[in-house]
Amino acid sequence: MKNRKRLYTLIISIIVLMGFLATSLIGYFVARSSISQRLQQEMLPLTSDNIYSEIQRDLLHPLVISSLMANDVFVFDWVNEGELEPEKMQSYLSQIQEKYNTITAFFVSSKTQNYYHPTGILKKVSEDVEADAWYYKAKNANQPYLINIDRDTAEPNRLSIFVNYRVLDKKGEFIGVIGVGLSLLVVEELIENYQQRYGREIYFIDRQGQVMLQSSKYSKELHIQNKEGLDKVFTRILTTPSSSFSFNTVNGSTIYLNSRLVPEFDWYLIVEQVNDPSTEKVENALILNLMVSFAISLIVLFILHLASRGYQGRLETMATKDKLTGAINRQVFDSFFTQAVARGKRHQEALSLVLIDIDHFKQVNDNHGHQYGDYVLTAVAGIMRQQVREEDVVCRWGGEEFVLMLQDCNQNQAIKLANNIREAIAQHVFEYNGKKRQITVSAGVAEYQQQETMSQLIARADVSLYQAKNNGRNCVR
Repeated sequence: MKNRKRLYTLIISIIVLMGFLATSLIGYFVARSSISQRLQQEMLPLTSDNIYSEIQRDLLHPLVISSLMANDVFVFDWVNEGELEPEKMQSYLSQIQEKYNTITAFFVSSKTQNYYHPTGILKKVSEDVEADAWYYKAKNANQPYLINIDRDTAEPNRLSIFVNYRVLDKKGEFIGVIGVGLSLLVVEELIENYQQRYGREIYFIDRQGQVMLQSSKYSKELHIQNKEGLDKVFTRILTTPSSSFSFNTVNGSTIYLNSRLVPEFDWYLIVEQVNDPSTEKVENALILNLMVSFAISLIVLFILHLASRGYQGRLETMATKDKLTGAINRQVFDSFFTQAVARGKRHQEALSLVLIDIDHFKQVNDNHGHQYGDYVLTAVAGIMRQQVREEDVVCRWGGEEFVLMLQDCNQNQAIKLANNIREAIAQHVFEYNGKKRQITVSAGVAEYQQQETMSQLIARADVSLYQAKNNGRNCVR
C-alpha cells in the first residue's frame, strides 16, 4: 500500500513538474522567437530607415544649392562669353562656398574640360583618368544630377559627398557639371548618434564589401568577409537591395543584421546588434518562472500529501473499523489474527480469544428502540477498550457480539480480563435520552493451539460462550 502510494506521489510529482517546466519553456521560446522576429523585421529596419531619412534630409540642402547654381544666369553668360575671365568663376564658386558653408564648390566645363575651383583651375578632366569618371557619368546621365562619394580633387586625402548637377543652356545643350561638396562628418556624426542611442554597430560598405564609413567603436576588421560569421552571408548582403537575418558565431553569440542599399552613395548601410538585451530579460524571467514553478510544485505536492494522507487515513478507518462502535470490523480481523499468530510463534507467546455477547440485547432494542441499542453497543465497545492493552484487538464480530484478541496472554489471564470487563459493564449505568438501564454480558474464552485455524479457535470460544449463556448469563466460561 505504501509502495503504491509512493509510486502515485512520484508520478503526480513528475506530471506537475513537467507541466510547469513545459509551460515555462514554451513561454520562453515563444517570447524569444517573437523578440528575435521583431528585432529583425521591425527594430533594425527602422533604425536603417531613420538613418537613411536623415541622410536624405542632409542632402536636400546641397541639392537645392547645386540646382540654383545650375540655373544661374551668370554661369550661362560666362560660358557663352568663352570663359574668358576664369577669376570670375573662381570668385563665384568662392562666394557659394562661403555663403552656404560647403566644403567645396566646383564647375567643370564641357567645352574646355577645365575643373574650376574657388582656388582656381585645378586640372583638365579626361576620360582616360579614373578619378574623372564621375564627370562623364553625370554628363551621360538621364537625370538632372548624380550624387557620389569620392576623393576631393582639391584635397585628395579627404572623402566627400558631391552633388554633381548637369548644366544645360537655353537650347538644352549640355555645357558642364556644377555642384558642391558635403563633408562625410555629417554622416559620421549620424552613425555615432545612433551607435550611442541604441548600442548597435552601424557602418557602410561598398559594392565589394569594403568598410567605407564606421563609428569610433567599430571593430578593426576592414572587410565584412573577415568578420566572424559574416563570411557566410557576405554574398547575400551584396546581391540584394535589403535583407534582414540572424546567425550564430563560434562563441555562441547571436548577431542580428539588417542591410540596405543607399543608392545616393552606392553603398550598403549595415545595422548590427549582438545578443538582444531583451533576450537576456526573457532568460532571467525563465529562471524566475522555473524557481516559482518549482516552489509552487513543492507546495502543491505538500498539500496533496497532506490531503492524500488524510483521505487515506479515512479510507483505512472505513475499511478496518466498524462505523458505529469504532472497533475493528470482521473483514480485516483475519489479517490481524495472522499477524498475531506469527508474532506468537516468533516470540513463543500465548494467544487467547474472548467471544463476548450482550445478554438479552433484543429486549433492549424492543423496549427502548434501536437508537438506544446503538448507544449500548458503542458504550460497551468503549468499556472494552478501556480494559484491554494497546496491542490487544477489539473486534465487532456481528450484531451484539464482540471478539477480543489478546496477545501474550494465556487462558487464565484471558478469563481474568474477561471477568474484569464483565464486571465493569455490569456496574455501568447506560443512560440515553433519559432512559437508564444496566446491561450484562456473557463471555467464552479459548487459547490458541498450535496449527489451529482461526475458524477452529472461534468455534471453541463460541462453545464456551454457549456454556456461559446456559449457565445463567453474566459469566465467563
